[in-house]
Amino acid sequence: MLQHTMKLRFAALLALLFCLRPATAEPWDDRLLAARDAARTGDRARLERLATELRGHELAAYADYWRLQLDSKNDLDPAAVIAFLADNEGSCLAEKVRGDWLRQLGKQRQWHVFDAEYPALTQPDQELVCYALQSRLARGDDSALDEAMPLWLKLTEPEESCHPVLEALVIEKRVWADDVWARIRRQVESNRLTGARYSMSYLPQSQTPDARTALAVINSPMPWLSKTRLSDSRMHRELAALAIARIARNDPGVAAEHLERLDEYLQAGEKEWAWSQIAWQAALRHMDEALDWYARAGDAPMSDDVAQWRARAALRAQDWDTVRSAIEKMPPSLSEQPVWIHWLGRAYQAGGHTEEARALFARIAGQANFYGNLADEELGRTIALPPQATPATAAELSNAAANGSIRRALSLFRLDLRTEGVREWNWALRGMSDRELLAASVVAERAGVYDRAIATADRTREEHDYALRYLAPFSEQVRSAAREQSLDDAWVYGLMRQESRFVLSARSSAGASGLMQLMPATARWVAARIGLKNFQPNRVNDTKTNLLLGTSYMRMIMERLDNHPVLASAGYNAGPGRARKWQPRRPLEGAVYAETIPFNETRNYVKKVMSNTVYYSALFGQPRSIKRWLGTVGPRSDAKTEELP
Repeated sequence: MLQHTMKLRFAALLALLFCLRPATAEPWDDRLLAARDAARTGDRARLERLATELRGHELAAYADYWRLQLDSKNDLDPAAVIAFLADNEGSCLAEKVRGDWLRQLGKQRQWHVFDAEYPALTQPDQELVCYALQSRLARGDDSALDEAMPLWLKLTEPEESCHPVLEALVIEKRVWADDVWARIRRQVESNRLTGARYSMSYLPQSQTPDARTALAVINSPMPWLSKTRLSDSRMHRELAALAIARIARNDPGVAAEHLERLDEYLQAGEKEWAWSQIAWQAALRHMDEALDWYARAGDAPMSDDVAQWRARAALRAQDWDTVRSAIEKMPPSLSEQPVWIHWLGRAYQAGGHTEEARALFARIAGQANFYGNLADEELGRTIALPPQATPATAAELSNAAANGSIRRALSLFRLDLRTEGVREWNWALRGMSDRELLAASVVAERAGVYDRAIATADRTREEHDYALRYLAPFSEQVRSAAREQSLDDAWVYGLMRQESRFVLSARSSAGASGLMQLMPATARWVAARIGLKNFQPNRVNDTKTNLLLGTSYMRMIMERLDNHPVLASAGYNAGPGRARKWQPRRPLEGAVYAETIPFNETRNYVKKVMSNTVYYSALFGQPRSIKRWLGTVGPRSDAKTEELP
């Protein structure tokens, strides 16, 4: 019996080793890539031939999918779609094809067929949700209007399929003129200007501006305010408030002066909304007047962004009473987020309400994020790695490696078809238990697909492996590069994890490349400064070169930004000039500096980099307090320094 068990284990291990063998070119890889190229160039005959030759290949469905895509330039053939779905039901490609077909059915208003197929879709996007609402409205289901109401303010740039749904709300008198103006304000605030002008068509005729006036208010607000003889009509008052909001985006001070002159002309609701827009733009610029202008906004309804920046302006001013009131006025969807639970706790703490503060910190302590880390330390706890999960067994690894979507994903990654690979991988993870997720993460890590390994390990709920969540590949090269630049390797890894998730071929939409996501101009500049001879742009994706240039740039930024890792992290993402511009006039704790970074991307980036750094330092056996990492950000120096790219 023991001998039989050992044989089974040996067989399972062999199967696992086969599944996890190094990625090498397969005989049919060239055919699959050729099929993709044929689809891109519209060479139907070649694609048909290659699709036939690929029969039996685990990625054969992709050639069939590309054939359907060629057909979709006209209309998808229902018979071909039904045949594809029958052959591939349950796969991510079936989900994609079904979604494409439903879009076609929705555009053609073939509601009977749409309604039969829609329930089989697992993850409908907003466009398809709106088609489904259209279908229900077409058959007289008024409950669809109830479900559509939250979309009125949410969809500031709606899909075409959503317009009939929004129009139905107007026609059925679910929304009135006040609601239409609220929508227009929200669209102007979010810079959805074409949408704002479109929404004006929903207004009553007496309140609808002509196209020329609407365009002038949006594009030339100051000349319009100066030249127009305003009347006391609702339309003119609302347009004046919109013009103030548009001016505030360029100069809050000038906007405030204009609004003061209109004080007696506008009604309370219009003035308060206009002040909220001025205050928001001032807060983004760290202007001292922001809180006074927020006070003049009173209890005006605020979008999430405007409401959160009231709290951030108060944080920047260290006005803890206003921090508290601003957070307590937020809707639960905001106030229940870890960021605002933490800062509300800090506000209570500053006001001497220690027990209430500790109760708030306890709600988020232990969470693997920036504010969970801070809450731990507020409670006097050391940030520690959770108990290590039991390693995945051979059977668990074998099951993961045999999963069809995972196998297809790994093949796609090998072919550098990353978009398709990520889609397949994410599809495989649906409904997985912690044990299955950990096994899948190991499979990805052993295949060198580090970003999927991290993303998969990040999903576990009870059992965790932080060595997978915070992978540290290329160890010798990274540590050597960090040491050469006198940088802490935990911080280098923390930044790199956020930049590329260790994807060697990573390339951002802006053109940044490699592990450390270097822009071409930055790479050339750094190469010249460090005397790297014979540098060519194509070398930026070479691991050693990318690390050399990236860590050199980190050091240069550190030296110009007070040797402060928070400032340097912000500078690496948004440019050192901006990071310096955001420095305060008086010392400010690093956590407040991070929270009041005006750019959403950079603000989230810095917080994630610093939290990553804490976990890497713990994994490397040198745990360090996040508050020590964050420290205090000193005042901005007016001394001129050399600008970095």
